[in-house]
Amino acid sequence: MDTKYLLTLKTILETGSFQKAAKKLNYTQSTVTFHIQQLELEFSVKLFEKIGRKMCLTEAGREILPHINLILQETEWIQNYGNDISEFNGTLKIGMPDFLLCYAMTPLIAIFQKKAPNTQLIINSLDCHSIRDSVIKGGIDLGIHCDIGGYPHAFIEEPLSFYNSILVASPSIDRQTLDFITPHQRKNLNLISSDPHSLHQKRLNQYLDERDILLNKNIKMLNIEATKISVMNNLGIAYLPDFTVEKELSEGTLIQIETELDNIPVPVVCTYHKNKWISPAMELFKNLLHENLRPWLSA
Repeated sequence: MDTKYLLTLKTILETGSFQKAAKKLNYTQSTVTFHIQQLELEFSVKLFEKIGRKMCLTEAGREILPHINLILQETEWIQNYGNDISEFNGTLKIGMPDFLLCYAMTPLIAIFQKKAPNTQLIINSLDCHSIRDSVIKGGIDLGIHCDIGGYPHAFIEEPLSFYNSILVASPSIDRQTLDFITPHQRKNLNLISSDPHSLHQKRLNQYLDERDILLNKNIKMLNIEATKISVMNNLGIAYLPDFTVEKELSEGTLIQIETELDNIPVPVVCTYHKNKWISPAMELFKNLLHENLRPWLSA
């Protein structure tokens, strides 16, 4: 069996199509099709079936996929046997929300690149639920996100740290609208978020529901920077991790709105499959997380 056929199969599943896999691997689409046909001949099973206009993994394909991932992991281990981390030649795929990537991870990533210069680091900025789904499906090696739960027993969730979230507004906001303690209110304010399904955002929604505080509209932005700029321009309010707005609060371009959620921590975890080979690169990144992220966020 040629392991590059297995890599082709995995790339199809990660990218979502034969065409995208061919582009990523720098193959022709006919080469990708040939690789899958060879695997189907060797395994004596049908790996893909056409549903509508899309090629989907068959039930047999789903059953053997974990074993294929193990073969690729073992191959990578053999290829790097005896190598120091500085010589490790492999790929590490990580998923994390943009507020962690932009505000907490860049110093850590710089350390990782210095210690493992030959490792290809692929970081996907995703919402927490998409990260969990990608970890479960094998699309990423390591997920770093809020502890939203929902993992099967075959997955490990390592506690990393925690952060607090706060409700923020523009200094130009009508000060009569700043009471978020008294129940039974109707406010002509928009709630702006870049990740409406995050754990801290769900906590705020529950808080507002329990106190019967009704806002005007929910607005979703592409990222946290767009959210902050919108709030600073008095387009609405936002509930954000406190470490992402430290600068704006100190400069007075944002103000904090008091809620009874203040100082209730949001846990952060790193997640991966318990049977996954912990490569030197993955081990290094996990160690850097525990050494650097814990004191930084929870300080």
